Amino acid sequence: GFLPLQGHVVRNWKVRWFVLLQDKLLYYKIEGGKKEPSPKGRILLDGCTITCPCLEYENRPLLIKLKTKTNTDYFLECCSREERDSWALDITGAIHAGHPVQVQELHRMKNSFKLLENISLHDIVDRMYDSSTGIKLTRNLDQGNRYKETFTGSALVDWLISNSFAVSRFEAVTLASMLMDENFIRPVGVRSTEATRSSDPSEKFLDDSTALYMFAESSKKNTSSKEEVQFNISELSGTIVKQGFLVKQGHKRKNWKVRKFVLRADPAFLHYYDPTKEENKPVGGFSLRGCLVSALEDNGVPAGVKGNVQGNLFKIITKNDIHYYIQASSKAERVQWIEAIKPLT
Repeated sequence: GFLPLQGHVVRNWKVRWFVLLQDKLLYYKIEGGKKEPSPKGRILLDGCTITCPCLEYENRPLLIKLKTKTNTDYFLECCSREERDSWALDITGAIHAGHPVQVQELHRMKNSFKLLENISLHDIVDRMYDSSTGIKLTRNLDQGNRYKETFTGSALVDWLISNSFAVSRFEAVTLASMLMDENFIRPVGVRSTEATRSSDPSEKFLDDSTALYMFAESSKKNTSSKEEVQFNISELSGTIVKQGFLVKQGHKRKNWKVRKFVLRADPAFLHYYDPTKEENKPVGGFSLRGCLVSALEDNGVPAGVKGNVQGNLFKIITKNDIHYYIQASSKAERVQWIEAIKPLT
């Protein structure tokens, strides 16, 4: 699949097509909408160590760090926490494939539950407040309400694991629940607030990127009605239905670029981002109301499509008759995207 990778010489980010083998991770360059036949590089997994979650870059919270036995660092970025954890699990399995004892130990750690002895919630909160190493506070929008100085449930779980307060996401969720029970943090927004009413203690805190929390002593939310929110903020406030990397043809130069697509509902919009840029702002997007979406046959290049494309194409026509040509990485992924988009049109 597609993942942004940080360069070694020039520390910029380039999107590459990654293929995981038993002993190595290959990455390929995409040129003209098609994967080049020879790999651009390879990461040897023998003796490699993996860090996930990796919070070394403030604006890129979904990183995986690989350090080879020659001490070369590779940073890979994923689209979502679920995708990141899936990649990390598969890579970890490949790293330890030849060492069954280590594999058994990893499974034991993953399925065990043992919080640190004499753990101090006050110490955790003090660390969370630290301006350089603490949890990053951001502004977030939830159903038309804007909240200052918040963090998501998944961001807190990542932070607790990264700072060695927990060894698994289950342990981190338990710790976060304790912080909430002791009134160090509190839920804000509909999703996280409704979860606190659950009868199951393990479901009161959500390890989710749409569930918002804040320090209990933080200032009250700064709200505004949906009518007062600017249009560009409003269209980004919908619930994320699907996200992932796709290849899109440009409107002017007709070249093909990998973009991170985010599909939202209520309101229904499809936005796309440049994953090589630091700022997390869309470079384009459109309302899905009145759109037509359809798969394109792979036998031959359809009219309007330039270049020697890989295949798995689909097209979206907006109600303003703007045509978007997009490539998925497989036929199955193309079907998934079309099926996700159609109900929102």
